[in-house]
Amino acid sequence: MAVKALIPLLITFILGTLCLQGFNLVFTQVGKDVGAPAQASLITALPSIVLGIVCFIYGSLGDFVSLKKLVVVGITLLLAGSIFGFVANFFFTANIWTVIVARIIQTAGEQVAGSVYLVVATKYLKNSLKVVFFGIFTAGYQVSAAIGVFAAGFLTSIHWQYLFLIPVVTVIFLPLLLHNLPNKSGTGEKVDALGFAIFGLATAFLTLFFSYTAWWMLLVSLVLYVIFAVYIHKASNPFITPAFFHNKRWIMAISLILLFYLPNYSFSPVFNAIGSEIYHLGTQTVSLYIVWAFIVAAIFGTCSGWIVDKIGRKAGIICAALLQLAGLIIAAFCVMSGPVALACAGCLYYAGVGLLYSPVVDTALGTLSKDESGRGVGMNDLAMNVSGSVGIAIIGGLMSSKSMTGFSLAGFTGSAANYGNLFLVASIATIVGLVVYLICNKKIYADA
Repeated sequence: MAVKALIPLLITFILGTLCLQGFNLVFTQVGKDVGAPAQASLITALPSIVLGIVCFIYGSLGDFVSLKKLVVVGITLLLAGSIFGFVANFFFTANIWTVIVARIIQTAGEQVAGSVYLVVATKYLKNSLKVVFFGIFTAGYQVSAAIGVFAAGFLTSIHWQYLFLIPVVTVIFLPLLLHNLPNKSGTGEKVDALGFAIFGLATAFLTLFFSYTAWWMLLVSLVLYVIFAVYIHKASNPFITPAFFHNKRWIMAISLILLFYLPNYSFSPVFNAIGSEIYHLGTQTVSLYIVWAFIVAAIFGTCSGWIVDKIGRKAGIICAALLQLAGLIIAAFCVMSGPVALACAGCLYYAGVGLLYSPVVDTALGTLSKDESGRGVGMNDLAMNVSGSVGIAIIGGLMSSKSMTGFSLAGFTGSAANYGNLFLVASIATIVGLVVYLICNKKIYADA
């Protein structure tokens, strides 16, 4: 029954992600069409902030409330956002805020499928199947990303309002999901609404900080996290207890996610900038090169369960880290070698990304009890989103400032030196993550 539920959940997640990728590619055109080009970035920024919050909340709720109810709420929101976005902007005068509101509702609904998928896989599958379905999940995400990148030119040529309708087909899966998902989940305790609210607000301001680099937002986020720490020590029944954060094995495992996923959002924009400035290629042409990296990531993600089953989680994580590291270092020395060489380096890096997800998530969730697995899923999603946001903020700042043009290990000068050094900076996080894992892996798996 769990497997029968996972397939439609995955399809729902893929269609929602494809919709997200579509709007990420055409948001500038949408901004022009609705007469608000200066505010166009909000079409992707605000839903992304919502995504960062709901990733954690939905995963954590899987420990307390019915997964059936969560899915009903999610698909209802997904359909409501899709229909509202299409009707309001197709049959009436298109407006920037109707687009943004519709995308926020869609995003909040779409993520339920992803979170419930991971909770079901963690709670109800035997260990040998978990890594397989974790791999299929990251493969599904990479496939939707590949389709989104590959279809960049096509999506800009159609009426963008139709993008809202992509996830509507998921309503046909609702009866199947209601039949196969468990009706009860967790302890049945009352949901800690106040705790979720404090943590959600803290996460919202943290995500906003990495989007807009306003330091007061970081300060507000830190204050709210301090309030949350005090709250969970004083509250009679918080949704997450201080003991959760005292789990040293989990702390070590989650630190791996924070380090390995730090460069995750950076490779594509740096590749795009190199294509534009050094190779003099348009974004659509660059996308035809970088799309192969996403396809490779999907292939390795699909095979990761089988690979990890053969070689084990430890060897799987080390191999994934070495692939990521090789891709970043080769890219640093191939900036002037042409788009094909850089795309090959990207394929190595994303092969590591595809292979990594299954063993590292299984490692992190393996440090928690089944009763805590939903909160573990939420924390993993939060760590991946925040870490990637931190990485792109660092790399983006260095890319725009061009502060590393004065030296180059590869012998480049000017912009080429800057871009080569950006890849080397990105590789530092992977090196540190690999060192931490080699030192701490025996302690992480001590009670496994």
